[in-house]
Amino acid sequence: MLYLISCTGHYWIERITTWIPIYSVTPRPFKMRILVCFIFSLMLLVALPVVGVLWKGLPVAQYLEFPPITRYVRHAGPSWPLFLVFLSFIMAILWPFLRRFVSVGPGPGAVCEKDFHDFPWWGKCAFVLCLVSWLLAWTRFSWFRPFQPYTFIPLWFSFIFFINGMSHWLTGSSLVERHGLRFVALFPLSTVFWWYFEYLNRFVQNWYYTGVEDFSPLRYVVTASVSFSTVIPAVLSVNELLKIFPRFDNAYKNFLPLRLKRPKLAASLALLLAGCGLMAMGIMPDLLFPLVWIAPLIIVTATQAILGIETVCREVHHGTWVGICRLSASGLICGFFWEMWNFFSYAKWIYSIPFVSQFKIFEMPLLGYAGYLPFGLECAVAASFVIGFQDIMESNASLTARASLSKV
Repeated sequence: MLYLISCTGHYWIERITTWIPIYSVTPRPFKMRILVCFIFSLMLLVALPVVGVLWKGLPVAQYLEFPPITRYVRHAGPSWPLFLVFLSFIMAILWPFLRRFVSVGPGPGAVCEKDFHDFPWWGKCAFVLCLVSWLLAWTRFSWFRPFQPYTFIPLWFSFIFFINGMSHWLTGSSLVERHGLRFVALFPLSTVFWWYFEYLNRFVQNWYYTGVEDFSPLRYVVTASVSFSTVIPAVLSVNELLKIFPRFDNAYKNFLPLRLKRPKLAASLALLLAGCGLMAMGIMPDLLFPLVWIAPLIIVTATQAILGIETVCREVHHGTWVGICRLSASGLICGFFWEMWNFFSYAKWIYSIPFVSQFKIFEMPLLGYAGYLPFGLECAVAASFVIGFQDIMESNASLTARASLSKV
């Protein structure tokens, strides 16, 4: 009986994992590495924040409250010296990339009017639905009052399919058409993905929700889960649309090579520092709150590098930053629309960020938008288990050339 159960379990594991690109295309000796990476990273990401508050002797129950309503972290007020420190640090990192992007022209490969395709009917319907949802989100019609807390859902589903319609219009292809069921699988993956960030937020409490106070736990989890399901598809759809514009390729294809003499040692040190930061985040939330958006990316990427698995930084040693910069821009673009549509909505999120709450654009402080840059990469890391890094990171020109060669 045990043997039968074991054989059945092995069969279904093989069937499921062959559907995962990062797993199915990997030689058998490396498959265990991927599973070890996934399990080890997941354990660190979930356990370390709890270990930190337990070590400090703080009550764990308040961090696991659901629905997450109680606000127990008291944040420091604005600080101009720290604001300038954060601003200087962010600009020191971004300046070479911004300067390169502005100085390099669009070059050959720009989309011309003769290259346009028919705009798909489903893209047109999505555009109309997006406009209607936007109107309903920002107004307060009495007849719509029972549905007012749910406008985020149709707004972002329609945005995703409109962006895919734009990709089809400009190139004849789109993420949803090319991947079909794999694209559909991004939605439940995105739900789990963003719930993890909600979990991390319990330790820093940088945002909270209004307009949902009367939700029951079931109503809260269902509404939130459907809303969260749009995060990864939105970022990847915008990333796909940005592939049309050659400026990213021209600016970042031969940019800054990052070669490390001992990459596995560097990855181990990064893993150690990110792990310690994640563990201490609940103890010092005012100082370590940026790690919500940085530590998970470092932990997963460092673990992949140590185990010899392909990472999101796979081409930077050659000086190619195209995929990374495009994904970061995609996260920032989606972030702008998230914040804009959130601003006048009934059910919305409010930020409570220490030290750098100056100069708000909508509800988000100016420097807070920097968190969307690594967030775009984190979406790609999560989505790579369904779509694969190659399709996410490479430009349309590279993918088209590879497809042509495969047909020869």
